Amino acid sequence: MTYCVAIKTDSGLVFASDSLTNAGIDHVSTYSKMHTFVHPGDRMFVLLAAGNLATTQSVVKHLRDDCRLGNQPCLSTAHSMSEAVDYVGNVSAEVQRAQTVRDTANTNFEATFIFGGQIAGQPPEIFMIYPQGNHIHESAAHPFLQIGETKYGKPILDRVIRADTPLEQAARCALVSINSTIRSNLTVGPPVELLIYSADMLDGGRRLLFSEDHPYYRALGDAWNEGLRKALNGLPAFE
Repeated sequence: MTYCVAIKTDSGLVFASDSLTNAGIDHVSTYSKMHTFVHPGDRMFVLLAAGNLATTQSVVKHLRDDCRLGNQPCLSTAHSMSEAVDYVGNVSAEVQRAQTVRDTANTNFEATFIFGGQIAGQPPEIFMIYPQGNHIHESAAHPFLQIGETKYGKPILDRVIRADTPLEQAARCALVSINSTIRSNLTVGPPVELLIYSADMLDGGRRLLFSEDHPYYRALGDAWNEGLRKALNGLPAFE
């Protein structure tokens, strides 16, 4: 399983993902689920992937090949975020159709993506792309999107994330959301990748990698656990 989350605030974007892949008890490994496409000063995109690993890797390779070869359409020349996400959705649907045609074992080749970023002169945006290739964007009330094992990490996001949430606080919230999911679901695991992008910078953002034993990641988890205990102890007593 997988857990990825993207957050949009007034000051930028945050992306976070786990790295554990599981194709059965004998095939557990780690792969990055965060992929970046950056043209400094012009545009930057981030793609978070969940689902069939063969599909997600094929989609990423297709996107990179189109940019490298100058094929049209491609992420290098998309005129808007809407045009870019439509293109990614079409590539994903095309790859899944091709995988299914070759399959003889009724394999599930579905994949879901979070796609976000910014093109110069336009606001940052994030979208969730369904296996069918269609997509949605975040809501004004809850400016975040999740894919994969979403239920364990959602409560903290619901209570904290707003459009005016400071970017660093949103990043810490994303890490706590993933930490909570890892504690409750063995199919989600470290290392955890985090990318913090400040609006209008049009660069690769600040990308961080946290192993289970990383000092900051451990301190964050311990502080969150202690904070929950203090909050519970401070709740009003029964009459």
